[in-house]
Amino acid sequence: MERNSRFDKILILDFGSQYTQLIARRVRECQIYSEIHSYEMGLEAVRSLAPKGIILSGGPASVYERNAPFCDPRLLEMGIPILGICYGMQLIGKLLGGEVTHSEKREYGKAKLLMDRGGRLFSGLGKKGSSFIVWMSHGDQVRKLPSGFHVIAHSKNTPVVAIEHPKKKIYGLQFHPEVIHTPRGIELLRNFLFQVCGCSRLWTMQSFLEQISNDLRRRIGKGKVICALSGGVDSTVVALLLHKVIGDRLQCIFVDNGLLRKNEASQVVHLFRYHFKIPLTYVDAKDSFVQILEGVSDPEEKRKRIGREFISIFEREGKKIGEVEYLAQGTLYPDVIESISFKGPSATIKSHHNVGGLPEKMRLKLVEPLRELFKDEVRQLGKVLGLPEEILKRQPFPGPGLAIRVIGEVDQERLDILRAADEIVLEEIEQTRLRNQIWQSFAVLLPVKTVGVMGDERTYENVIALRVVASLDGMTADWVRLPYRILEHISNRIINEVRGVNRVVYDVSSKPPSTIEWE
Repeated sequence: MERNSRFDKILILDFGSQYTQLIARRVRECQIYSEIHSYEMGLEAVRSLAPKGIILSGGPASVYERNAPFCDPRLLEMGIPILGICYGMQLIGKLLGGEVTHSEKREYGKAKLLMDRGGRLFSGLGKKGSSFIVWMSHGDQVRKLPSGFHVIAHSKNTPVVAIEHPKKKIYGLQFHPEVIHTPRGIELLRNFLFQVCGCSRLWTMQSFLEQISNDLRRRIGKGKVICALSGGVDSTVVALLLHKVIGDRLQCIFVDNGLLRKNEASQVVHLFRYHFKIPLTYVDAKDSFVQILEGVSDPEEKRKRIGREFISIFEREGKKIGEVEYLAQGTLYPDVIESISFKGPSATIKSHHNVGGLPEKMRLKLVEPLRELFKDEVRQLGKVLGLPEEILKRQPFPGPGLAIRVIGEVDQERLDILRAADEIVLEEIEQTRLRNQIWQSFAVLLPVKTVGVMGDERTYENVIALRVVASLDGMTADWVRLPYRILEHISNRIINEVRGVNRVVYDVSSKPPSTIEWE
């Protein structure tokens, strides 16, 4: 995204924390634009961004480890307000001449914070001696403060939980204010954004729309774009956005890969051709995708093969159109953070077909206007663009489709079994009062068979796992406590209506430690 001086910005430097994206979310919820960059970001790049404040994220390393991630120490002398969280606070202590040591007692989970003094960061949170619950996750702690710093708060096991240098506007928190387990954490972040940094609430989805539209006009110019359309919220929003910006120079391409839910292909084609009236090319590639997946059981290999096949088709269709330079995708930030560590040293969880699954060399240049957004932000943007409610509320569906819900090898028979079971799950969930609270609900075909009894005869057939989760942005999720009667009804329908299934189980794991999808 192009730099835009109309909005106040907060720079978040990533030191490898899986919570970094949550910091960005909390800042944006305050209507302040935020960007996540690697801790290695240079001073000139920081100056060009012109942030109103900088947040140093947490991370898994110790500041005393060999090759521990360090930012440029001169960053602390730029006169920009800084907030260090967990590892970020320890780094401030280390770089400015303090002392960081291993904690005698590691703190993980809820802890009671006790305030030692007031200050801007803790404004409105109580007086000296006040307490509230925070979420800790650390093995090191600041033992000796750098010159000019004061202790704001402590806990039972940690003498230094919050620090400040009021003159330099540098602050540190040993706990994580960005997580929901710190109930008053958002108040702390607001104090940093508004009282310390002096930010103004100017960033909205309407302003984002204006900004990204201008960026796209500048980048694309008079060029042609093909949009990889799946029919989901993300790619649909990208299509509407680009059509608004470049009009008929956009050609949407919908690839029926044979890995879709029942009747999905016809629904997508009808929606775009007759409702949105956006040019759409339908490509029947069911056979080719099933063929490339033959004998493949490794989920990473599945995603990469699917990603390469999609690109091959898009490049071929682009040649037919002629003079196509760009390929647009509905890539979101959760796809990026799980696929590659391009913004910091966080771990790769899995390769999404549209990120880590892409071939190294491509003839088409990628256009990904939603790459820095979360799913709920995309839905907000879709609402601004006039997307119908039934599309906005549609459950996320993975790009690799049913291929990563057939655990193990994929073939047509197993796809048909899963597709039939999945249809039942969606039908039944749609009729429950909980449907608006559910992020995703789907079936998974397991690579095992079990013994059953039907009509007094022995069966040896497949197992279906049900996965129903609640989430805000897909980065974390919790399994939904469906009533037993609903689980029973879904199970009975699947076993009675889907040939080849004699057992249904329910997945009661959250993300983390699990992921939402099984592969």
